[in-house]
Amino acid sequence: MLPQKNPNTRKWLALINMPIQMGITIYGFSWVGTWLDTTYKLNNTIGVKVMVLIGVAIAFYNLNRQLKKINETPEE
Repeated sequence: MLPQKNPNTRKWLALINMPIQMGITIYGFSWVGTWLDTTYKLNNTIGVKVMVLIGVAIAFYNLNRQLKKINETPEE
């Protein structure tokens, strides 16, 4: 017989993974912003600023969506 897994363990693993996902998302968008600034020679690093704001918005949206999904699952 297989041992029963605690459902709280899965929730903790999802919560630990969220900051990593946020960091990767924000870093990816900042990298794209840097590429835009260097490719199109934009002034005042406007590409980085705009892309980081978009990345933060997407990261928070993803965080909110994942937290809602975790809270909807019934605890056994």
